[in-house]
Amino acid sequence: MIIGEAEKASGISAKMIRYYESIGLIDAANRTASGYRVYSDRDVQNLRFIRQCRDLGLSLERIKLLLNLWRNDQRASAEVKQIALAHVAELETKIADMRSMADTLQQLADRCHGDNDPNCAIIDALSLQNQMIAENKHNCSKTSAKK
Repeated sequence: MIIGEAEKASGISAKMIRYYESIGLIDAANRTASGYRVYSDRDVQNLRFIRQCRDLGLSLERIKLLLNLWRNDQRASAEVKQIALAHVAELETKIADMRSMADTLQQLADRCHGDNDPNCAIIDALSLQNQMIAENKHNCSKTSAKK
């Protein structure tokens, strides 16, 4: 099948398919005499595998490892599990970070009156953060200059 058909069959855009080829994530497609890329059913299976991995937020590096393990009948499932659990840990950290951001914004929104008055607790807090960052940078540059 040509790239447009592989795109539809895999759910991965033609642009990304070409990119995955260029970085070696998938093998370069065979070409017709007129230069069109031609993909086999196995190529499409690889693309679907990649799509599933991307949907789970896995990095290209981890996808490459998983692809190699998937293709290896002698693989140890422990390696696959290790990759998955490392990703789970990263996701849990991101979730905690996002929960903290949401909580902070909610607290600020709770303090904001949300009326026609220009005074706003959200703007005040964000402005205070910027002022503190600027002061820290200024103090650090003074300290660096003295050394």
